[in-house]
Amino acid sequence: MSTREPNRQKVAIITGSSSGIGYATSLMLARNGFYTYATARDIKKSASLQSTADAERLPLKLIQLDVTDDRSVKGAVEKIVSEKGRIDVLVNNAGYGLFGAFEDLSVDEIKAQFETNFFGVVRVTQHVLPIMRNGMGGGIIVNVSSVNGHVPFPVISAYVASKFALEGLSESIAYELEPFGIKVILIEPGAIGSGFMKGSVMSNRALDPKSAYFEFVRKVRSKISSDHENATQPEEVAKTIVQAILSDKPEFRYVVGSDAVTLMQARKNMPYSDFQHMIQKIVQ
Repeated sequence: MSTREPNRQKVAIITGSSSGIGYATSLMLARNGFYTYATARDIKKSASLQSTADAERLPLKLIQLDVTDDRSVKGAVEKIVSEKGRIDVLVNNAGYGLFGAFEDLSVDEIKAQFETNFFGVVRVTQHVLPIMRNGMGGGIIVNVSSVNGHVPFPVISAYVASKFALEGLSESIAYELEPFGIKVILIEPGAIGSGFMKGSVMSNRALDPKSAYFEFVRKVRSKISSDHENATQPEEVAKTIVQAILSDKPEFRYVVGSDAVTLMQARKNMPYSDFQHMIQKIVQ
Protein backbone atom coordinates (compact mmCIF):
# COMPACT_ATOMS: atom_id res chain seq x y z
CA MET A 1 0.00 0.00 0.00
CA SER A 2 1.36 3.42 -0.93
CA THR A 3 2.46 5.76 1.83
CA ARG A 4 2.36 8.84 -0.37
CA GLU A 5 0.78 11.98 0.97
CA PRO A 6 -1.80 12.84 -1.69
CA ASN A 7 -2.13 16.46 -0.63
CA ARG A 8 1.52 17.24 -1.23
CA GLN A 9 2.78 18.32 -4.61
CA LYS A 10 4.69 15.63 -6.45
CA VAL A 11 8.24 16.38 -7.56
CA ALA A 12 9.87 15.43 -10.85
CA ILE A 13 13.44 15.69 -12.08
CA ILE A 14 14.36 15.55 -15.78
CA THR A 15 17.89 15.30 -17.18
CA GLY A 16 18.91 16.84 -20.48
CA SER A 17 16.28 19.58 -20.40
CA SER A 18 18.00 22.20 -22.52
CA SER A 19 16.31 21.06 -25.74
CA GLY A 20 14.16 18.47 -27.45
CA ILE A 21 12.42 15.77 -25.44
CA GLY A 22 13.74 16.96 -22.08
CA TYR A 23 12.65 20.54 -22.75
CA ALA A 24 9.14 19.52 -23.81
CA THR A 25 8.74 17.00 -20.98
CA SER A 26 9.80 19.52 -18.34
CA LEU A 27 7.16 22.02 -19.45
CA MET A 28 4.45 19.37 -19.81
CA LEU A 29 5.04 17.91 -16.35
CA ALA A 30 4.98 21.39 -14.81
CA ARG A 31 1.75 22.16 -16.67
CA ASN A 32 0.31 19.00 -15.13
CA GLY A 33 1.05 20.19 -11.62
CA PHE A 34 4.39 18.53 -10.87
CA TYR A 35 7.02 20.66 -9.21
CA THR A 36 9.57 20.13 -11.93
CA TYR A 37 13.33 20.34 -11.65
CA ALA A 38 14.56 20.72 -15.21
CA THR A 39 18.28 19.98 -15.29
CA ALA A 40 21.02 20.63 -17.82
CA ARG A 41 24.79 20.51 -17.91
CA ASP A 42 24.89 24.13 -19.10
CA ILE A 43 21.88 26.04 -17.78
CA LYS A 44 22.75 29.06 -19.92
CA LYS A 45 21.46 27.06 -22.90
CA SER A 46 18.13 26.63 -21.11
CA ALA A 47 17.26 30.26 -20.49
CA SER A 48 14.21 30.07 -22.76
CA LEU A 49 12.84 27.15 -20.73
CA GLN A 50 12.94 29.12 -17.51
CA SER A 51 11.51 32.24 -19.15
CA THR A 52 8.60 30.22 -20.60
CA ALA A 53 7.93 28.65 -17.21
CA ASP A 54 8.06 32.06 -15.52
CA ALA A 55 5.70 33.59 -18.07
CA GLU A 56 3.18 30.79 -17.48
CA ARG A 57 3.82 30.78 -13.72
CA LEU A 58 4.66 27.11 -13.82
CA PRO A 59 6.15 25.21 -10.87
CA LEU A 60 9.47 24.70 -12.65
CA LYS A 61 13.02 25.34 -11.53
CA LEU A 62 16.11 25.04 -13.71
CA ILE A 63 19.19 23.61 -11.98
CA GLN A 64 22.64 22.51 -13.13
CA LEU A 65 23.31 18.78 -13.36
CA ASP A 66 26.00 17.00 -15.34
CA VAL A 67 25.12 13.29 -15.50
CA THR A 68 28.79 12.41 -16.04
CA ASP A 69 29.90 14.08 -12.79
CA ASP A 70 29.28 12.33 -9.46
CA ARG A 71 29.52 15.52 -7.42
CA SER A 72 27.18 17.38 -9.74
CA VAL A 73 24.55 14.63 -9.51
CA LYS A 74 24.90 14.31 -5.73
CA GLY A 75 24.64 18.07 -5.27
CA ALA A 76 21.57 18.40 -7.47
CA VAL A 77 19.71 15.56 -5.72
CA GLU A 78 20.61 16.92 -2.29
CA LYS A 79 19.37 20.37 -3.34
CA ILE A 80 16.02 18.96 -4.45
CA VAL A 81 15.59 16.93 -1.27
CA SER A 82 16.50 19.90 0.91
CA GLU A 83 13.92 22.07 -0.86
CA LYS A 84 11.09 19.58 -1.37
CA GLY A 85 11.87 16.52 0.73
CA ARG A 86 10.86 14.09 -1.98
CA ILE A 87 11.35 12.91 -5.56
CA ASP A 88 8.42 11.12 -7.17
CA VAL A 89 9.47 10.99 -10.81
CA LEU A 90 12.84 10.72 -12.52
CA VAL A 91 13.09 11.09 -16.29
CA ASN A 92 16.52 9.99 -17.55
CA ASN A 93 16.70 11.76 -20.87
CA ALA A 94 20.24 13.14 -21.27
CA GLY A 95 22.14 11.61 -24.17
CA TYR A 96 23.77 12.14 -27.54
CA GLY A 97 24.74 10.22 -30.66
CA LEU A 98 28.29 9.32 -31.69
CA PHE A 99 28.86 8.82 -35.42
CA GLY A 100 31.68 6.82 -36.92
CA ALA A 101 32.48 3.33 -38.14
CA PHE A 102 33.43 1.05 -35.27
CA GLU A 103 37.03 0.63 -36.47
CA ASP A 104 37.44 4.40 -36.44
CA LEU A 105 36.12 4.90 -32.90
CA SER A 106 38.65 5.35 -30.14
CA VAL A 107 38.08 3.59 -26.84
CA ASP A 108 37.89 7.00 -25.17
CA GLU A 109 35.13 8.11 -27.56
CA ILE A 110 33.14 4.95 -26.84
CA LYS A 111 33.66 5.42 -23.09
CA ALA A 112 32.43 9.01 -23.33
CA GLN A 113 29.31 7.80 -25.17
CA PHE A 114 28.56 5.34 -22.39
CA GLU A 115 29.37 7.88 -19.65
CA THR A 116 26.43 10.01 -20.76
CA ASN A 117 23.96 7.56 -22.29
CA PHE A 118 24.37 4.66 -19.86
CA PHE A 119 26.41 5.51 -16.77
CA GLY A 120 24.65 8.87 -16.57
CA VAL A 121 21.41 6.95 -16.06
CA VAL A 122 23.11 4.67 -13.53
CA ARG A 123 24.56 7.60 -11.62
CA VAL A 124 21.37 9.67 -11.34
CA THR A 125 19.11 6.69 -10.65
CA GLN A 126 21.30 5.35 -7.86
CA HIS A 127 21.21 8.75 -6.14
CA VAL A 128 17.43 9.05 -6.50
CA LEU A 129 16.39 5.53 -5.51
CA PRO A 130 17.01 5.86 -1.74
CA ILE A 131 14.80 8.97 -1.75
CA MET A 132 11.99 7.09 -3.48
CA ARG A 133 12.32 4.01 -1.29
CA ASN A 134 12.56 5.78 2.04
CA GLY A 135 10.37 8.78 1.37
CA MET A 136 6.90 8.56 -0.07
CA GLY A 137 6.90 4.81 -0.62
CA GLY A 138 7.18 4.64 -4.38
CA GLY A 139 8.02 6.47 -7.53
CA ILE A 140 8.43 6.31 -11.29
CA ILE A 141 11.65 6.08 -13.27
CA VAL A 142 11.35 6.85 -16.98
CA ASN A 143 14.35 5.89 -19.11
CA VAL A 144 14.39 7.47 -22.56
CA SER A 145 15.92 4.82 -24.78
CA SER A 146 15.53 4.56 -28.55
CA VAL A 147 14.29 2.27 -31.26
CA ASN A 148 18.02 1.69 -31.66
CA GLY A 149 17.89 -0.17 -28.36
CA HIS A 150 16.39 -2.97 -30.47
CA VAL A 151 17.20 -2.06 -34.06
CA PRO A 152 20.89 -1.57 -34.88
CA PHE A 153 22.04 0.86 -37.54
CA PRO A 154 25.54 1.16 -39.00
CA VAL A 155 27.97 3.98 -38.08
CA ILE A 156 26.28 4.55 -34.70
CA SER A 157 27.46 1.32 -33.07
CA ALA A 158 28.48 2.99 -29.79
CA TYR A 159 25.12 4.75 -29.52
CA VAL A 160 23.27 1.52 -30.32
CA ALA A 161 25.34 -0.38 -27.75
CA SER A 162 24.57 2.22 -25.07
CA LYS A 163 20.83 1.93 -25.75
CA PHE A 164 20.92 -1.88 -25.79
CA ALA A 165 22.63 -1.67 -22.39
CA LEU A 166 19.97 0.74 -21.12
CA GLU A 167 17.22 -1.64 -22.21
CA GLY A 168 18.79 -4.54 -20.31
CA LEU A 169 19.40 -2.43 -17.21
CA SER A 170 15.81 -1.18 -17.21
CA GLU A 171 14.32 -4.65 -17.55
CA SER A 172 16.49 -6.02 -14.75
CA ILE A 173 15.96 -3.28 -12.17
CA ALA A 174 12.19 -3.30 -12.78
CA TYR A 175 12.05 -6.63 -10.93
CA GLU A 176 14.10 -5.28 -8.02
CA LEU A 177 12.11 -2.09 -7.62
CA GLU A 178 8.56 -3.40 -7.99
CA PRO A 179 8.33 -4.53 -4.31
CA PHE A 180 9.05 -0.92 -3.27
CA GLY A 181 6.27 0.49 -5.44
CA ILE A 182 8.76 1.97 -7.91
CA LYS A 183 7.80 1.59 -11.55
CA VAL A 184 10.28 1.56 -14.43
CA ILE A 185 9.12 2.77 -17.85
CA LEU A 186 11.04 2.61 -21.13
CA ILE A 187 10.39 5.15 -23.88
CA GLU A 188 11.63 4.12 -27.33
CA PRO A 189 11.36 6.92 -29.89
CA GLY A 190 12.28 6.66 -33.53
CA ALA A 191 13.64 9.68 -35.39
CA ILE A 192 12.73 12.84 -33.49
CA GLY A 193 12.86 16.39 -34.77
CA SER A 194 14.60 17.54 -31.63
CA GLY A 195 18.02 18.81 -32.61
CA PHE A 196 19.44 15.32 -32.05
CA MET A 197 21.72 15.69 -35.05
CA LYS A 198 22.92 19.10 -33.89
CA GLY A 199 23.93 17.57 -30.58
CA SER A 200 25.58 14.54 -32.15
CA VAL A 201 29.34 14.04 -32.32
CA MET A 202 31.53 12.76 -35.15
CA SER A 203 34.48 10.62 -34.13
CA ASN A 204 37.82 12.19 -34.99
CA ARG A 205 38.85 9.51 -37.46
CA ALA A 206 35.44 9.62 -39.17
CA LEU A 207 36.31 13.15 -40.29
CA ASP A 208 39.45 11.97 -42.07
CA PRO A 209 38.89 11.52 -45.84
CA LYS A 210 41.59 8.83 -45.73
CA SER A 211 39.37 6.58 -43.62
CA ALA A 212 38.20 3.47 -45.45
CA TYR A 213 34.70 4.24 -44.17
CA PHE A 214 34.65 7.99 -44.90
CA GLU A 215 32.14 7.98 -47.77
CA PHE A 216 29.90 5.37 -46.15
CA VAL A 217 29.72 7.28 -42.86
CA ARG A 218 29.00 10.52 -44.70
CA LYS A 219 26.18 8.89 -46.68
CA VAL A 220 24.55 7.19 -43.70
CA ARG A 221 24.80 10.29 -41.52
CA SER A 222 23.17 12.34 -44.27
CA LYS A 223 20.31 9.82 -44.49
CA ILE A 224 19.77 9.79 -40.73
CA SER A 225 19.90 13.58 -40.65
CA SER A 226 17.24 13.76 -43.35
CA ASP A 227 15.01 11.37 -41.39
CA HIS A 228 15.28 13.59 -38.31
CA GLU A 229 14.27 16.72 -40.24
CA ASN A 230 10.82 15.30 -41.01
CA ALA A 231 10.27 13.30 -37.86
CA THR A 232 8.01 12.97 -34.87
CA GLN A 233 8.18 16.12 -32.77
CA PRO A 234 9.57 16.03 -29.21
CA GLU A 235 6.20 17.17 -27.86
CA GLU A 236 4.73 13.84 -28.97
CA VAL A 237 7.33 11.95 -26.97
CA ALA A 238 6.74 14.23 -23.99
CA LYS A 239 3.01 13.57 -24.25
CA THR A 240 3.65 9.82 -24.13
CA ILE A 241 5.96 10.21 -21.13
CA VAL A 242 3.47 12.29 -19.16
CA GLN A 243 0.55 10.00 -20.01
CA ALA A 244 2.59 7.02 -18.78
CA ILE A 245 3.49 8.82 -15.56
CA LEU A 246 -0.14 9.75 -14.91
CA SER A 247 -1.44 6.26 -15.69
CA ASP A 248 -2.50 4.03 -12.80
CA LYS A 249 -1.16 1.01 -14.68
CA PRO A 250 1.49 2.17 -17.14
CA GLU A 251 3.01 -0.15 -19.70
CA PHE A 252 6.66 -1.04 -19.28
CA ARG A 253 7.58 -0.08 -22.86
CA TYR A 254 6.27 2.68 -25.15
CA VAL A 255 7.34 2.88 -28.80
CA VAL A 256 6.91 6.41 -30.18
CA GLY A 257 6.74 7.32 -33.85
CA SER A 258 5.41 5.46 -36.87
CA ASP A 259 8.95 4.74 -38.09
CA ALA A 260 9.83 3.16 -34.76
CA VAL A 261 6.69 1.02 -34.78
CA THR A 262 7.44 -0.19 -38.32
CA LEU A 263 11.05 -1.05 -37.49
CA MET A 264 10.15 -2.86 -34.27
CA GLN A 265 7.50 -4.95 -36.03
CA ALA A 266 9.93 -5.82 -38.82
CA ARG A 267 12.61 -6.86 -36.34
CA LYS A 268 10.10 -9.09 -34.57
CA ASN A 269 8.47 -10.68 -37.61
CA MET A 270 11.10 -10.89 -40.35
CA PRO A 271 13.87 -13.49 -40.73
CA TYR A 272 17.04 -11.73 -39.62
CA SER A 273 18.69 -11.97 -43.02
CA ASP A 274 15.70 -10.17 -44.57
CA PHE A 275 15.75 -7.62 -41.79
CA GLN A 276 19.44 -6.91 -42.40
CA HIS A 277 18.75 -6.40 -46.09
CA MET A 278 15.97 -3.95 -45.23
CA ILE A 279 18.28 -1.89 -43.00
CA GLN A 280 20.93 -1.86 -45.71
CA LYS A 281 18.39 -0.46 -48.18
CA ILE A 282 17.24 2.16 -45.65
CA VAL A 283 20.74 3.59 -45.20
CA GLN A 284 21.70 3.55 -48.88
